[in-house]
Amino acid sequence: MSDDSDGRAGRGARWRQWPSRRAAVPPDGQDGRRRDRRGWRRLVPTWRGALGAVLLVVLLAMGGLVTLYFLVDIPEPKAAAAAQSNVYLYADGSEIAVAGEVNRENVPLDDVPLTVRRAVLAAEDRSFYDDPPVDVQAMARAVWNMVRGEGKQSGSTITQQYVKNYYLDQRQTLGRKAKELVIAVKLGREESKDDILQGYLNTSYFGRNAYGIQAAARAYFGKQAKDLDTAEGAYLAALLNAPGAYDVRADPENRDRAVARWDYVLDGMVKEGWLKKSRREDLEFPEPDEIATDQLSGERGYLVEAAAGYLRANGVAEERDLRDGGYRVRTTLDPDRQDQLARAVEKTFLDGLDMDSAPDRFARVGATSVDVASGEVVAMYGGRDYTEQFVNNATRRDYQAASTFKPFVYAAALDRRSETEDGDRIGPRTEYDGDSGRKVIGRDGEPTGWAPENENDEDYGTITVAEAMDQSVNAVFAQMGEDVGPDRVKETAVALGIPENTPGLDSAQGSISLGTATPSTVHVAGAYATLARHGLHREVTLIAEVTRNGEKVDLPRRDPDRAISREAADGTTEVLLDVVRVGTGAAAQAAGRPAAGKTGTAEDDKAAWFAGYTPQLATVVAVFGQDPVSGEQKELYGVRGEERISGGGYPARIWARYTAEALEGEEERDFSLRSRQPDPELRPRGPERGRAPDEGGGRPSPGPEEDGGEEPAESEAPAEPEEEPSEPAEPSAPEEPAEPAEPETPEEPGGGSTPEEPAEPAPTGGPPAVPGVRRP
Repeated sequence: MSDDSDGRAGRGARWRQWPSRRAAVPPDGQDGRRRDRRGWRRLVPTWRGALGAVLLVVLLAMGGLVTLYFLVDIPEPKAAAAAQSNVYLYADGSEIAVAGEVNRENVPLDDVPLTVRRAVLAAEDRSFYDDPPVDVQAMARAVWNMVRGEGKQSGSTITQQYVKNYYLDQRQTLGRKAKELVIAVKLGREESKDDILQGYLNTSYFGRNAYGIQAAARAYFGKQAKDLDTAEGAYLAALLNAPGAYDVRADPENRDRAVARWDYVLDGMVKEGWLKKSRREDLEFPEPDEIATDQLSGERGYLVEAAAGYLRANGVAEERDLRDGGYRVRTTLDPDRQDQLARAVEKTFLDGLDMDSAPDRFARVGATSVDVASGEVVAMYGGRDYTEQFVNNATRRDYQAASTFKPFVYAAALDRRSETEDGDRIGPRTEYDGDSGRKVIGRDGEPTGWAPENENDEDYGTITVAEAMDQSVNAVFAQMGEDVGPDRVKETAVALGIPENTPGLDSAQGSISLGTATPSTVHVAGAYATLARHGLHREVTLIAEVTRNGEKVDLPRRDPDRAISREAADGTTEVLLDVVRVGTGAAAQAAGRPAAGKTGTAEDDKAAWFAGYTPQLATVVAVFGQDPVSGEQKELYGVRGEERISGGGYPARIWARYTAEALEGEEERDFSLRSRQPDPELRPRGPERGRAPDEGGGRPSPGPEEDGGEEPAESEAPAEPEEEPSEPAEPSAPEEPAEPAEPETPEEPGGGSTPEEPAEPAPTGGPPAVPGVRRP
């Protein structure tokens, strides 16, 4: 054999000596094992394949997260999460109610006590300030459990929970979890830990429809978050885990688990060094308040509705803004006077009604009290329970104001120097025909076709204006309104404070004098306050201060302006003092204060009013008749067993009781009046007969004396025109000195002249002074 053959044979021999892998595997079945991957075994991955698959998934996941990080931005907050409630406060800062679609009020972190913050951390995330915003291990465990179908899982840090509450929905899905992770990481890079904790505390749900720590503090303990103690804070922190399971008022069976969770929180604080063990042992489980059934029950809903209505009507906040919330509204309402007004209404009138039978169940009461000096509403009664009747009786504008408009007619006559059809200047002693059904004569001397009847169709014959005001004689004021001019009466009413858009004001024409327009008690009180302020008008307000999310909101300017001359206002007050002393408003004397006022009874006795004022307060009380089911206006006949309800009855009694309590302890103050109108005689039938009706009844020419300048001598007064021009000239601006930046000081309406208004010499002669009036 050749060398080549020997070589090949040798090599073959060597290869044959090395067994092949195939040769090493025995035939199937010889060693009991299957050596190839056939059938179903081919579906099972090898360890190399499994490892490669895991690495691929990890790489894909990391790539997906990186992609998400660049694609997902921090979104705008959810509308519901950003929405807050609105907080309404009394003038002293005490709370009236919290209202809004979402019960939440955001507060800065500094307003949450440190122990309360640490209680939350002990309950939810003790290493919050040290750890990254995402707990990857816990989150991976939660995701894996969800994939395995073990239900919703939690693995979230406080940062992640905040992201879920504020930016995302509550669905437990992989997609939402991925977004949560990315946003949490970004948020952790962009915001401080304090900011994130603040957001978490303001967005977390604590049960009882309370979102955020401030709402929770109110709901469970009736206080502000800043006033929570350690035990209370630990209880609220315990609620975060499962509010329904730990509310011991909602279910007494929750107590054991609630106490156990509370202990867990406090023990965690001790463990972290945030609470001394000795202090921990002294703490007792706090008992939360009963669950409030409705924040707006009782009177509170009416006060909130009125305040919100003011904000909308004056352009301070749109409806959408109030819906989004965040407003903190401090009203002008005095809580003491609010209680006094409610007590006067209920004790004097409502408590005596039989609400199970007609006509008592038709009776409704509305009332408003205004501080004379400032024009601020200090008390308001809208009804007994807002949750049973939503209409606010204090602000409603659908019942006739009736004879409470008669002082506006008289004030217009004095301010315009109006005359009767016979050419007599209108004043307190001017005489009119007071017979019921007397035809009203127009300024052109022709009958107007209107002949209103007096109450009970009573005839008074020839009667003075002062006496007609005392007895509320319709025939006199219907004619006086025509003598003055319905348009001028309207202008005066609006200048005093009755809104121009008051229902029925434009269409009233001659009947405006008898109060067929339907203003609210708020606006009638504001107009009477202008009379008490000597004719200086200041827009009535219910709001003292507004902030939104801590930023101050501008309120409308309320600069004073002169509505009518001081002489006209004080002259009107003089005759209204007599209404209380000897007229239809005599029941108001029970207040024990110098008071002026006017009664009013609407057509068909569907409403009865008393509007009155002292030097300090102007208050209007009205009783309305309304079917509680249909809302139809009803007559007040037979209410509380009375034949009828008149303004001089229960409304005046309510007024007197409230005014007496509201001014208790304050020094009695007389009216400080300056009028060139002679005082009316203080007798039920008015002044002496036979005196010239125009004597002393004219209004002086406008001049500096109207607002505090020296009064010219009688000889210097300009001669009166023989005929009244069709449009008497208004006092011109240059003849009246500029109004001061602020109205008379609060003391001025009640007595004494300000430096801007030096005292006038007292008029010589004439009848004695009216009680309750101090003349400069």
